[in-house]
Amino acid sequence: MDSSRAFISLSASFLRDEFLPRLRVALELLSCEQVWWRPNEASNSIGNLVLHLCGNVTQWIVGGVGKENVQRDRDREFSERTPIPKAELLERLSGAVQRAVTVLDSLDPASLGEQRTIQGNQVTVMYALYHVVEHYSMHTGQILLLTKMMTAKDLKLYEFPNGTARRRW
Repeated sequence: MDSSRAFISLSASFLRDEFLPRLRVALELLSCEQVWWRPNEASNSIGNLVLHLCGNVTQWIVGGVGKENVQRDRDREFSERTPIPKAELLERLSGAVQRAVTVLDSLDPASLGEQRTIQGNQVTVMYALYHVVEHYSMHTGQILLLTKMMTAKDLKLYEFPNGTARRRW
């Protein structure tokens, strides 16, 4: 596999196989009230972060890279205060990730250097993928930290038999 195809495949794998399962583990430990709790008005709830990830993945990969017409209300992702059940949040996020993976699976590696206009900025397809993976990772870390703070539990995402890390999801 050439490095361009490997980059695309790894990007899809991070979204689908690494970050999404971790978010599932975290949300399963929380009540709906905890998912929508916010420490203050300058901070986001986990629910808002999940909505934001849905919007970001869809806009950047499905819309920007895949050239599909998508509508996003970014402000609503952060202003939503009506609790959406965590099962629905996970369904929305899973759907957004699956749509993105479908785009990535059909992406021609030669297009990584092509320009796209996303959120008013000219970026390459490679930049868009790198941005989404990094952005998703950052918010996943925030959600995991908030979950640990609220539950006072180790999420037990990994086990270490013989000193080798192995995923538990």
